[in-house]
Amino acid sequence: MHVGSPWRVVALAVSAVLLMSSQAVSAQTPKPIDATTSVTAKPLGDAVDAPVENEFAQRQKVLSLRSEENNYRYGVAQHNCYSTFFVNHCLNKARDEMRFERQDIRKQQLALDDEQRAQHASERDQQTAIKRAQYEAEAPQRATNEKANETSFAEKQRQSDLAAAQRNAEAPQRAANEAAYQKKQADYQKQLDDARARGAQDARDRDDKAQRYEEKQRQAALHQAEVEARQKEAAAKQQQRALEAQQEQQRQQQQIKQQQQQQQQNK
Repeated sequence: MHVGSPWRVVALAVSAVLLMSSQAVSAQTPKPIDATTSVTAKPLGDAVDAPVENEFAQRQKVLSLRSEENNYRYGVAQHNCYSTFFVNHCLNKARDEMRFERQDIRKQQLALDDEQRAQHASERDQQTAIKRAQYEAEAPQRATNEKANETSFAEKQRQSDLAAAQRNAEAPQRAANEAAYQKKQADYQKQLDDARARGAQDARDRDDKAQRYEEKQRQAALHQAEVEARQKEAAAKQQQRALEAQQEQQRQQQQIKQQQQQQQQNK
């Protein structure tokens, strides 16, 4: 096989990276909380969180690279074994080397995971301690605020009690004022009702008067029509009598004339 030399170079590079990573971990171990540190300042863990996470990411990258290289190397070894005389022996050896490397990678992966969990737990504990210290440091201010709130509440309660007492003291006068107001409203309403009633009665009286006047006018018109009819009838009768009288006179005159004519003829 012709792959031994390149893999030795890769192995040396990986070992160098792991050595640098372990040194970085030792240099970046979180420091204990300083009792004089201001609780309002930036948390101590923030100063190392980013480098530590970067170191974890770099180590994870190395392990992932080793896993990929192990798989690749095993594939190349399998390919090369088919050109050897003892194929099975060569394949078994390549598989054993691959498994050994995989177990080592797995061991280091578990260790890295444990370190990450420990780091995260340490950061949580540190943040909890900082928050606890901040809470304790703010205790006097909270007590002052609570005292001020109690004083403010007591003053508001006193003002409320004074207002309630004043309202109670003014209750009889308010009741008297309300009664007077209601009486005034009732009197005013009665005046309105009376005015409406008078207006309605006046309207009815006007309607009755108008109806009586219209009835009188109608009766007068009927009477006038009857008078005129009787006058016309009387005039017609008188005219008829005059005509009859005239006709009777003319008849009598005719008889007289006839008699005179007969008398003359008899002579």
